[in-house]
Amino acid sequence: MKQVFTLLSFAVIMVSCKSKVETTDQTKVLSALDSAEFAAFQEWKEEQEMKKMQAANTVRYVERKQTTAAPVVYQNTTPAKKKWSNATKGAVIGGASGAVIGGVVSKKNRVAGVLVGGVLGAGGGYVIGKSIDKKQGN
Repeated sequence: MKQVFTLLSFAVIMVSCKSKVETTDQTKVLSALDSAEFAAFQEWKEEQEMKKMQAANTVRYVERKQTTAAPVVYQNTTPAKKKWSNATKGAVIGGASGAVIGGVVSKKNRVAGVLVGGVLGAGGGYVIGKSIDKKQGN
């Protein structure tokens, strides 16, 4: 019985691992259509990227009013990224570390420990960060 089962399993594996893939005319046509659609998509994508690059590199023309020839000033208007204040950084770091410590310390109710630790840590981190901001003059 074991030999029959082994031979049957071997036969099933050999049949299912058949690696010969038959290609028909229909699959060739579909792959050609897919290639054409992909090429059209790539072209569209490049056009969209070019439009984005052109929009990002807009140039403003500012004219100064003078009695003589008016010079043209070129400005590239890119908005500056806003940095986090030390108070915000302290609140985030304190809240995360407080939540971890609260979850580890609290054995009976971990959710309450995480919440209390997170709130206390965020508050402490905010106070410390705010004092650093005041020292730096921000």
